[in-house]
Amino acid sequence: MIKTIINAFKAPDIRKKLLFTAFIVLVFRIGSVIPVPFLNIVDEIEVGKGNTILTYLSLMTGSAFTYGTIFAMSITPYINSSIIMQLLGVAIPALEKLQKEGEEGRKKINTITRFLTVVLGLLQSLAYYFFLRANNYLMTDASGADFTGFDAVFQAVVIIAVLTAGTAVIMWLGEQISIQGIGNGISIILFAGIVSRFPTLLAQLREYWRTGQTVYRILVPVVIVCFILMIAYIVLVDNAERRLPIQYSKRVVGRKMYGGQNTHMPIKINMSGVLPIIFASSILSLPATVQMFLKNQPAEDSFWGKFFAIFQGDNWWYALLYFLLIIFFAYFYSTIQYNPIEMANNLRKNNGAIPGIRPGRPTSDYLMRIISRLVLIGALMISAVALFPIVYSLICNMAIPANPDAEAGSIAAQGGMTISLGGTSLIILVGVALETVRQLESQMMMKHYKGFLD
Repeated sequence: MIKTIINAFKAPDIRKKLLFTAFIVLVFRIGSVIPVPFLNIVDEIEVGKGNTILTYLSLMTGSAFTYGTIFAMSITPYINSSIIMQLLGVAIPALEKLQKEGEEGRKKINTITRFLTVVLGLLQSLAYYFFLRANNYLMTDASGADFTGFDAVFQAVVIIAVLTAGTAVIMWLGEQISIQGIGNGISIILFAGIVSRFPTLLAQLREYWRTGQTVYRILVPVVIVCFILMIAYIVLVDNAERRLPIQYSKRVVGRKMYGGQNTHMPIKINMSGVLPIIFASSILSLPATVQMFLKNQPAEDSFWGKFFAIFQGDNWWYALLYFLLIIFFAYFYSTIQYNPIEMANNLRKNNGAIPGIRPGRPTSDYLMRIISRLVLIGALMISAVALFPIVYSLICNMAIPANPDAEAGSIAAQGGMTISLGGTSLIILVGVALETVRQLESQMMMKHYKGFLD
């Protein structure tokens, strides 16, 4: 990977694209530290304990959400709108027809996605404003009272408009990277936001190390080694595929003969990527988010107290539900993306067949069995990455007791050990890095390819 980047900088046109991408990322990070007007945030915004939608947004935005900056909504509205359009493409025939119209259809779908992104950004900004107002993060007048009348309306309009505009600007920046830079712009911005949290993770590990306790002196290197092994494991999962043999029969068109070759159909083990994890974590974060907005918190030994405790990240039931939802959404997404009947029909139209399998219904049934097995294997493999930080923290919390003699609020006083970087972030980081390197290699290969015109 490093050698590829070094070689890419030697090519003037690719170097220009890399520098342009780095400039856009710099603009994104600058916007992630510029505060929104009329906010009074001294330190980070309290996003609640455990797994909530707010902690998820803080992770995806590179902490911009917790500081109330103009890019606090980040790229999540665009990601959500893209997912919604994919799902609606299956349910609405008109959108499904657009998807099959080629370049013109994709342009229309992209236009609809942009408008939907702005709408979602507006709704998300509105909810963020009410959250800020409920938790007293807005500026007040000279007497310390909240603004009223026209001043309050003006304050709300400015905050919501700036946050919505920030969403539109990030979407535009991502598209500029896709057009003039290297890699998928939306993925690059998401990558940059997650990477910006690395200093926080390193500072957290340093605090564990500085406690001087033997258990932490052992666990900190173990965590680092485990993350390195997980990166290698994710690369393996991302590149793994099942290659189905395909044989094309010979056919004569005029005086030429076509077909008569043996090839294969690659089917990735991890078909749905990181989306099942994102769906599962979003569903499980809803109860904890509802609890955070409750004025009167239920007692821990009450029914609702036990119910909400299940959806906290430090609960074994949460890990089990997380695992089951990942499996479910993996099958759900693969059902939307892959149609064995259509695949079998395309093979038959091109005079292709799987050796030993008759064309038509037997081929579609065979593809269905293969895809079902691969989906299960892929879901189990990504579940191991997603659940590792949670299970590791649960084991450490059980094995390392809190130290009552330690300074209040310190790591030693809390006991246990938590990992702030989740498996979702790690899969996104590795996937974006691999895809960007592949694009670099393909562009370098096109540049140095010696064709018939030489």
